[in-house]
Amino acid sequence: MAHVKLHIPGPVEVSEKTFKAFCSPMIGHRGQGFKDLYSKIQPQLQQLLSTKQLVFLSTSSAWGIMEGAIRNLVSKKVLNCMCGAFSDKWLDVSKRCGKNAEALQVNWGLPIRAELVDAKLATGEFDALTVIHNETSTGVMSPIAEIAALKKKYPDVMFIVDAVSSMTGVPLKFDELGIDVLLAGTQKAFALPPGLAVFTCSKAALQKAAVSKDRGYYFDLVEFQKNAEQSMTPSTPSIAHVHALSSKLDEFFAEGLENRYVRHRKTNQMTRDWAATHGFNLFPEKGFESLTLTCVSNGAKPGGRTVDVPKLQKLAKDAGFLIDGGYGKIKGTTFRISNMGDETETTMGQLFAALDKAMAQL
Repeated sequence: MAHVKLHIPGPVEVSEKTFKAFCSPMIGHRGQGFKDLYSKIQPQLQQLLSTKQLVFLSTSSAWGIMEGAIRNLVSKKVLNCMCGAFSDKWLDVSKRCGKNAEALQVNWGLPIRAELVDAKLATGEFDALTVIHNETSTGVMSPIAEIAALKKKYPDVMFIVDAVSSMTGVPLKFDELGIDVLLAGTQKAFALPPGLAVFTCSKAALQKAAVSKDRGYYFDLVEFQKNAEQSMTPSTPSIAHVHALSSKLDEFFAEGLENRYVRHRKTNQMTRDWAATHGFNLFPEKGFESLTLTCVSNGAKPGGRTVDVPKLQKLAKDAGFLIDGGYGKIKGTTFRISNMGDETETTMGQLFAALDKAMAQL
């Protein structure tokens, strides 16, 4: 069966080199071999996230850490900033964890703005905040630096940030941002298979977690810290993922982080240009578009071209490429194209050549 190349917003295409690393010989997770492996990637992860804090590995989806952060860090009330399907879901998760939670809701396509967050936090009701940096469902990238700047005004509020579809595609300087938790899954811009989450925590977050009585075990931030100090994980990790992550980090630094970010900006601009050439608008508010994926409006916003999205998807798939037909309530009225991970100007050009032929048949 012919391989269909993934240009959906995750999982993204995984290279043969990465799969080979994934298939490295098995080692014991409590042995020196694993400690050496984690010790090797720890400084790379710290450099990637511009932090002096230890960076943790969780054998889970990012949602595990998202829920864990709620259990560890919310004692009074959490403000869930909501601008799309995944950020909206965090309110549901907060409530299922038994936490007092409130929504800061904006229309899909709009970013979360600092002034809205400020107005809510000024009430003094909240001891935690959740925000998604890059809302994958809508292709909106909220101004995380502006939001994080509020931490100085509200030092006792835990700022929890999902960077699932932005981490490694854009610079994220954890210590400089001053936030408390930064997390991502590896199946998006890392270009690894699903099943591993990467995250880091502030000292303040670890201190608060230490006195939380119902934080559980599997996602206990204190356990992650204690084990990472010994170059280990609290529970049995997916060792294959860690081997693959090590290989991937070597690639990142061989390319150069800034070169990687520039590449993502270029390939993203190519996607926007392709959409404009064919008469489409973009779904996000102008100026807040994602740099790792593009959410194209197909009738979700006034003006612009509309097409039969399922037919476009089928024609693209027949040509060997999988694009996404929109998510949740904007399925069909938008479609999404990913440029994250290993994609280059050449590989994106191949995709657009196939999409051009597909568009000519609609």
